[in-house]
Parts: sequence; structure tokens; C-alpha cells
Amino acid sequence: MPQATASDADSASPPAAKLPLLTLTAMVVGSMVGAGVFSLPGRFAEETGVAGALIAWAVAGTGMLMLAFVFQSLAVRRPDLDAGVYAYAKAGFGEYLGFFAAFGYWASTCVGNVTYWVLIMSTAGSVWPALGDGDTALAVVLSSLGLWAFFWIIRRGVKEATAINRVVTVAKLVPIVFFVILALVYFEPRVFADNFGGADYAGSLFTQVRGTMLATVFVFLGVEGASVYSRHARRRSDVGRATVLGFLSVFAVFASVTIVSYGILPMDEIAALRQPSMAGVLESAVGTWGRVFISVGLVVSVLGAYLAWTLMAAEVLFVAAKDDDMPRFLRRSNAVDVPVPALLMTSLLTQVVLVATSFSDDAFNFALNLTSALSLIPYLLAAAFAVRIGSRDDPLTEGGRTSRRELVCALVATLYTAFLLYAAGLKFLLVSFILYAPATALFVMARREQGRRLFSSGELVVLAVSVVGAVLGLVALAAGWISL
Repeated sequence: MPQATASDADSASPPAAKLPLLTLTAMVVGSMVGAGVFSLPGRFAEETGVAGALIAWAVAGTGMLMLAFVFQSLAVRRPDLDAGVYAYAKAGFGEYLGFFAAFGYWASTCVGNVTYWVLIMSTAGSVWPALGDGDTALAVVLSSLGLWAFFWIIRRGVKEATAINRVVTVAKLVPIVFFVILALVYFEPRVFADNFGGADYAGSLFTQVRGTMLATVFVFLGVEGASVYSRHARRRSDVGRATVLGFLSVFAVFASVTIVSYGILPMDEIAALRQPSMAGVLESAVGTWGRVFISVGLVVSVLGAYLAWTLMAAEVLFVAAKDDDMPRFLRRSNAVDVPVPALLMTSLLTQVVLVATSFSDDAFNFALNLTSALSLIPYLLAAAFAVRIGSRDDPLTEGGRTSRRELVCALVATLYTAFLLYAAGLKFLLVSFILYAPATALFVMARREQGRRLFSSGELVVLAVSVVGAVLGLVALAAGWISL
């Protein structure tokens, strides 16, 4: 591998800012509590009743808790690996699949950021009709202005951005907790009982539960937030603690928001509500001020989550470039430890997807589902890596082979993420491949910079699968078999 030269001097990064446990936990909570929680009542009511929701949260909670334990274990067992999802996939399954994990995770955050802007504009659209459901030309222009304003804020430094996130994390939890309390006050047992089994349109119980899976993935994205910032942690053990503390906190919030809503309105009425559906549920209980209160809380929440997700996306590209799995220009950072080229690429992709998604029939739900689907391959590879180091001797694993409990958690997390791929359906997998395949150009660029062979025989197989998937996806879109 070529040695660094004087021309690479600008790529050398300053010492990483060190973050304490509280800040790391806030990053996890801030990453997960975003647009998704405000859309949960409507998303669940479209698919299932109370019984299905309880089962769905039990499945999702167990699966994601196991995944949280996986990240906790890997942070301790493999402290040499930074950037979480990407690093674990590469260590376990090679550079090309590691690249796929890095790109997939990064792309999922960019698409997820689009849902935030769409939901903000849709919320404002209830009083400013020109914004529609967040997908009009005016909505795209205003969202774009906000996107680049955040680029400027984050560019000023990680410390400044995380300080803002700590304040925002506390502020945005207040309206959500207030919603749960008010919903319990106005809770009607008869309405709850009528919603228990689901409506005729919901189908079998298995179908109902499967239909909620992508929504649960979306709201839990960010569970790996602390591991992504492992290089910034003051103590390595804080990474695992922050992951589990953050997950348990938001799980209680998400499940409560969903279940109490079934005691306010019939599920078909909840399903028909304009997003954010939480605002509509509270409005039906307390009046117009309830919608206004939740709408203000949503804007604060979404902007905080956007901040955290953008930081995580840039961090993944930065570390991948430092490991020579992305082009060298992405490894540069400024004097305040912000990887500006990676941050710029993140903002550019978000901008492109923001414009493209505006042509979708349902911009918010499509972006939400695509975000979830893109994140599943990185999650699956990370969980499978935990299984791998738990089932064989690995000289790099601290403390020797992982414990039986850690191995069981990794196995459950792997099975859970595999089930999620099935639940996502063929449509979103094919659309994901449309993004994955051309991204290989970045991998090729990095290999050429190093004067290395472009692909091994095994990597060519992975490339062929991604290209075939992308071609099938484009054909399906052109033929109208699937639609945005």
C-alpha cells in the first residue's frame, strides 16, 4: 500500500473530541427519536390493531434489544474497530461487503433525512396549503434551504453540534411524554376493545405484524449511534452502556405512543389521519391546541434527529476513507474535527433524494421504507460478525471467545434482521440494489488510488448479484411492476 506523502497532509485528522456517557446516550436517543415516533399511530393503524401491535413491539423490541447487545458486546470485544456497522462488516466478511455496509448505512441516513424534511413541510402544510404533504416545489425549496443551513452548523464542529443535540434531545421528549399522559387521561376502553383484533382490511395476524416491521426498523434506526462515535468516547465501556440505555428509553416511549392511540379513535380513522398522525390523535382528544403542541414538538424533534443522523453519516464515510475503502478525499477533516468532504457528500445525496422523492405517490412512506431496507444489510452483517467471533477463536477478540449469552444474542439478532429483509419485500430490495450497484464506482476509485487489483473472485460474485438486482429493479420500475 502506498505511503502517505506531503500532499496528504491535509487528510491528517486532529485528535478526536472525547464525549462522556451522557452525551453518547443523548446521541443514541437523539438519533432514534425523530420523525418516526410522530407517525407511529397512523403507520400501525394502517396495518394492525392492538393485538398485532403488541406482538409487533414484542418482536421488534426483542430483536432490536439483541442488536443493541450485539453493539455493546462488539464495542468491548473489538475496541480496535471504529464506526460500528461498517467496521464490523469489513472485519467479518471482507473489504467489498464492508464497503457495501458503509455505503448502505450512509445512504439509509441520507434517505432518512429526507423523511424529516418531508414531515416538517407536511406539518406546516396543514396551515400553509402551498406546502401540500411536503412534496410540492415550494416545500422542496424550503427543505433545501434548511438542509444547507444545517451543513453550515455541523461544519463548525462536533462539540458544538453535540451540545445542541443534548438540549434538543430533552426538549423533544417533553411533547411525546405529554402526549402519552393526555392520551391516558382521555383513554376510552370501549374504543380500545373495538380496535383489539384489527379491521377487515388488515388481514391475518401474521400479515398485520409483518406490515409493521419496516416502521419499527425506521424508528429504531440509531440504536448503533454510540458505536458509530466510538472514536470519540471518553471511555470505551461507555459505548455499550449508552447503546443499551438509549434503546430501553426510546422503546418504552415508542410502544406507549402506539398503544395508547388505539384508545382514542377507531383504527380506520387513525389510519386516515394526515401525518404526523400523533397530532391528529391528540387533536381529536383535546382540540386544535393539541395538534399545534405536537406539531411544534415534531419540528424540534426532527431537527435534532437530523443533526445526529447527518453527523453519523459523515463519520461512516470518513472512517471508511481512512481505512482505504473509500476515496482519499473523504478522509479529510477540518481544524475542529469535522470531515467536511464526507459531510458535503451527505448533504448532496440528501438533496438529490429530496428532489427525486417529491415525484413519489407517497413521499414520506416511500422514503421511510427505503431507509429501513437500506439499513438491513449493514445490520445483518454486523450481527453475523458477532456470531462469527462468538463461535470460533479470534486472536483479536479481547478476553478470548465471547460468552454463550453474547452468542445467543448475536444469533437472535441475525435471525431477526434476516426476517426483516423478508418483511421488507422484493420491491425495496430491488430499489436498494439500484443505489448499491453504481456506488461500486467509489470502491473502484479507492482501489485504483492504492494500485490494487479491483476485485477478488469472491467480490466479483457480490458485484454480479448487485448489478443483476439493480437491472431487475430498473426493469421493474420501467415496466410498472413496482412504483415509487
